[in-house]
Amino acid sequence: MKKPEYIEKANKGPIALITLWPGGPPAMGTSLLLWFLYSVVVGVFAGYLAGRALPAGAHYLSVFRLVGTSAFMAYSLALPQQSIWYKKDWATTMKSVFDGLVYALLTAGTFGWLWPR
Repeated sequence: MKKPEYIEKANKGPIALITLWPGGPPAMGTSLLLWFLYSVVVGVFAGYLAGRALPAGAHYLSVFRLVGTSAFMAYSLALPQQSIWYKKDWATTMKSVFDGLVYALLTAGTFGWLWPR
């Protein structure tokens, strides 16, 4: 990687990173199932954290704040790494972070609503 030929080639570009998928028609079923399971795992950990930190009968906003923050961390905070290290477009990353915020708010609202009285 220190040879002048390589450096010249890298400077000329382009540099590509590719993802290879197995052949066959695209299927959303497996991806949706895995996303659902991931959401359950996030909910379990957010609920565990809230259950250890808050008593039964805690105010809705306290539950919402704690669960929302922990769920947002799980859904969104690792996403900027794709832009930092793999040069993914920042606008795309920020849209995904926003999606994570929406999922975190839904998770927080559900826990706040169903929190034991």
